[in-house]
Amino acid sequence: MDMRKLVGRNFARLRKEKDFTQERFAEVSGFTQQYVSGLERGKRNPTVVTLFHLAAALGVSHVDLIQPDEEAAGERSKAARRKA
Repeated sequence: MDMRKLVGRNFARLRKEKDFTQERFAEVSGFTQQYVSGLERGKRNPTVVTLFHLAAALGVSHVDLIQPDEEAAGERSKAARRKA
């Protein structure tokens, strides 16, 4: 499981649920729109401190950003079948 992609997917989902555009999120959070875009594409590797700041700006728990989603569960199932 690629944690950068997982965090990016979770962040994008939560951002959209909160009705933030990337640009608006950048304005209120202090992160740049370019950073947000890279994060959502799985190109950024946020630190633990950054995860806390991102979560706080979204009004969610930092755990929500690293929580496995359906795609991650599918990746784990495929990996388990390959090992068997």
